[in-house]
Amino acid sequence: MSKRVLCELCPTECQLDNYQIGGCRTRINKDGVLLSLVYGKPCAVAVDPIEKKPFFHFLPATTAFSIATAGCVLGCKFCQNWQISQANPEETRNQDLPPEDVVRQAAYYGCRSITYTYTEPTVFYEYMFDTARIARKMNIRNTMHSCGYIKEKPLRLLAKYLDAADIDLKAFTEDFYSRICGGRLKPVLDSLVALKQEGVWLEITNLVIPTLNDDMKTIREMCRWIVKNLGPEVPIHFSRFFPHYRLKDLPPTPPETVLLARNTALEAGIKYAYIGNVRGEAENTYCPQCRKLLIERIGYMVNQNRLNNGRCKTCGTTVAGVWQ
Repeated sequence: MSKRVLCELCPTECQLDNYQIGGCRTRINKDGVLLSLVYGKPCAVAVDPIEKKPFFHFLPATTAFSIATAGCVLGCKFCQNWQISQANPEETRNQDLPPEDVVRQAAYYGCRSITYTYTEPTVFYEYMFDTARIARKMNIRNTMHSCGYIKEKPLRLLAKYLDAADIDLKAFTEDFYSRICGGRLKPVLDSLVALKQEGVWLEITNLVIPTLNDDMKTIREMCRWIVKNLGPEVPIHFSRFFPHYRLKDLPPTPPETVLLARNTALEAGIKYAYIGNVRGEAENTYCPQCRKLLIERIGYMVNQNRLNNGRCKTCGTTVAGVWQ
């Protein structure tokens, strides 16, 4: 009798023989049962500003208890956390931190939320799911920063306990996802739609890489897709690329390029477009109606917040987000 198992967590759909480990490095077939190699074993634990995730429309100026394990479902050549995302669990320095202790520590440090982040939370799905259920009972919010490369069934199940998600929409062509990430674009787009349907607060991050995904025509198409399928009020964060991992031969993204991407998003109908790692007014939130400054940010710090119960104090326009 064959003990070969199909993993149905991510679109890669690894078919694993007995005692074979999946491409994510974190799941093993043991006698016909898929087991996690990283459950309760995070390799990164920190208390971060929620703005670092980045979330700009979700509980601003609060902190998030952030965790990650080794592993990833993709192999992006530009990964900024490749030392842990592209590592085996036995190669990282791990802590023993079961779900109950994650929630306990989040409460101890006064964090309003827990964020599953840094690597790819899909690879520690069971750990994330169990932690999220406990956190929900303790009135601590659950958020994740993810590449969105996960199948619909587990994503919708997780979404029942998920309050917000920031999804890396790495590019808007299948060629980029295939050559640079080792994946496919369509499953990520499907995940974005599913999260929106499930009522999870959604933000999007796009790392702009010179010569690879910095074509403004394609960025315009991406933003129009967002407006049509997710709505104009989904914030998008454009970030500069810096040489990392296997893309050290490319230059950093010029600040002018991400500013142009932001303007392209606004012209395409996106109401809230930000620059993630360039200081200036593009970090701030403005009223989409009267254009008054609402939230002023300097890096990860909120300098002032002029929202009144999620509304502009000047004209009363509702600003989409989770504010309290």
